[in-house]
Amino acid sequence: MLARFLAIALAGLFIAHAAVAQPSPAASPLVARAIAYLERLDAVKGTFEQTDPRGGVSSGALWLARPGRARFQYDPPSDIVITCDGRTVTVSNPRLNTLQRAPQSATPLAVLLSDHIRLDRGVRVVRVDQTPGGFSITARDARGLAQGDLTLYFGDGPIRLAGWVIRDGAGRVTRVSLGPLTPAPALPPGFFSLARAG
Repeated sequence: MLARFLAIALAGLFIAHAAVAQPSPAASPLVARAIAYLERLDAVKGTFEQTDPRGGVSSGALWLARPGRARFQYDPPSDIVITCDGRTVTVSNPRLNTLQRAPQSATPLAVLLSDHIRLDRGVRVVRVDQTPGGFSITARDARGLAQGDLTLYFGDGPIRLAGWVIRDGAGRVTRVSLGPLTPAPALPPGFFSLARAG
């Protein structure tokens, strides 16, 4: 279950579709633009809408505070909260009364929240495409430790992270759309370390 939630909600974050790759996609100037943009995301908040592999739709709020911290809070009736404090990812499911943890380094979130975003260590960009109003980047876990793939979508004018599509190792697809990301105010201590906080 933890792996499923991490794949769904923390995907922000570079694992990829087994499609035909363009020549040297990692060298695309669009990849450089995406990295520069993501590294500027110091402390932001926004909303998300997720469509799971069965067609179920859920929504919630997210906060990112690089380096290392994130929080995904699902709206009722789900009420799932996922936090990352820089070392540990915690998934709290109040409905099932469960609390699960995993090392941040073992999740895709580590790529987005690292001090310096790198797409040449443990991650392989396999496709870069122009899309209506922006572009997409598809990447794969080069080490083969994470099965499946993810495509990140960016809007243009100005550049923004618009969402992602995840295909897991069994071919199940999860789609996440993001609302605008805006600067986040100062947050209380523990906001990113206790999944039940706030």
